[in-house]
Amino acid sequence: MKTRAAVLTKMGAPPPYAQSKPLEIVELDLAPPGPGEVLVRIKAAGLCHSDLSVINGDRPRPIPMALGHEAAGIVETCGAGVDDLKPGDHVVLVFVPSCGHCLPCAEGRPALCEPAAAANTAGTLLSGARRLSQAGQPIHHHMGCSAFAQHAVVSRRSLVKVDPEIALEDAALFGCAVMTGVGAVVNTAQVPAGSSVAVIGLGGVGLAAVLGAVAAGAASIVAVDLSDGKLELARALGATDIVNAGAADAVDRIKALTEGGVNFAFEFAGVIRAMELAYKITRRGGTTVTAGLPPPSQTMPLSIVNLVAEERTIKGSYIGTCVPLRDVPRYVALYRRGRLPVDRLKTGTLRLDEINEGFDRLREGKAVRQVIVF
Repeated sequence: MKTRAAVLTKMGAPPPYAQSKPLEIVELDLAPPGPGEVLVRIKAAGLCHSDLSVINGDRPRPIPMALGHEAAGIVETCGAGVDDLKPGDHVVLVFVPSCGHCLPCAEGRPALCEPAAAANTAGTLLSGARRLSQAGQPIHHHMGCSAFAQHAVVSRRSLVKVDPEIALEDAALFGCAVMTGVGAVVNTAQVPAGSSVAVIGLGGVGLAAVLGAVAAGAASIVAVDLSDGKLELARALGATDIVNAGAADAVDRIKALTEGGVNFAFEFAGVIRAMELAYKITRRGGTTVTAGLPPPSQTMPLSIVNLVAEERTIKGSYIGTCVPLRDVPRYVALYRRGRLPVDRLKTGTLRLDEINEGFDRLREGKAVRQVIVF
């Protein structure tokens, strides 16, 4: 079948993207689902900084590649061996499929699935296949999803069935922003009620973490960003305090607000200065969690004496340390009860052919979560 998709043909194109157009909207050939795969009609897909980091070259990927990894849609056809989904089911796409057999999967850590990591790096589905092509030439898949398209063939292990009563443009955000942000709070850090928390970097993931900290019962939630608009949104979502990261006394202000530092500091900006700030504002015995993805060459100096003598913990968090089949339904249930108002993260919808302009807004910090609606 044919499908229209946004394909990245060149990394590192100069902004503004509305002019350089790194993403081309083209018609592709989409092969039927193979064994263990599913054809999904995409209904909504969110624009994420992880997509932007591929566009700008911070996270190199094989090209040409059909981008998009945060999405929701409706099952159209199931391949051989898929008997737990049927046409018409509503699903959220997950950008780390779980093979279920490698050691991390066996240990209950599907976010670290080894075959999934290899497939995502190679630009294939979990099976190693590519189902997209143009004029006979294969097109790489992005994170096993390639969701900036009318249709996608994905591994069954890249899908979580969700309640059809939730709007699909809201459901899409659970595939990345919610799992990563909320999961970092409740899974990676396991924040207990009454704790003090700081969230640095208030994009879709960071603001989802604010929602997660509220739901977890954190007593103090300090939101930190360079954008006053995002800071005010964080306050509206439940942050108890806001601090502009550009202030010369930002560290001192946060420590004053939290009696010496926070129990848990979360970094989602993906820049080293933000990570350094997160570490500085973490109190003795506290935990610094990062889900940011700076370019691989960037490193941070660290005082080992400080780490040891103050019994600090630094943790990485990928896809929120989630077990998607367990966590997505739980987070959706909280959303339906009003405990996770994920819909408030959206800052507009757009058409597929407006995608380059959308990434300009994301790059300029003028948007939190824009959603392409098909």
